[in-house]
Amino acid sequence: MEAKIPNPTMRDLAQRLLAYEAAAGQTPDDNTHAVFRVSEKLRRPLITLAGAAGFRALLTRTLALTKAHTPAVAAFEVRPDGSLDGLADYKNDAQAAEAGLQVIAQLLDLLVVFIGDALVLRLVLDVWPDLPPL
Repeated sequence: MEAKIPNPTMRDLAQRLLAYEAAAGQTPDDNTHAVFRVSEKLRRPLITLAGAAGFRALLTRTLALTKAHTPAVAAFEVRPDGSLDGLADYKNDAQAAEAGLQVIAQLLDLLVVFIGDALVLRLVLDVWPDLPPL
């Protein structure tokens, strides 16, 4: 699979998910970046679908594809439990936000390859039932 920029539909969906999570995370107790919350919320059902090792492999592949066209993503790593790490390494919030957007868009795009548009959208709406319609 060659490195490619995620399709515009998945990039738009990733932007919407990150905006939704950024707005939802506006509490004093929650300083977790939206990209980590989106990744964590997707991780749960995908581990059910593919197992922990399968999700870790999917996220590792996502980062490899993303790094090929967005070198700023180099700070991201996949932890052994399948969670993301590395956002603290960014000095610039705009750079961190763009890197996060690229990672989530690539993850969604890779999922489309494996399970198709309809199932990806269903998965997203199961995780975020209050997400405004596309």
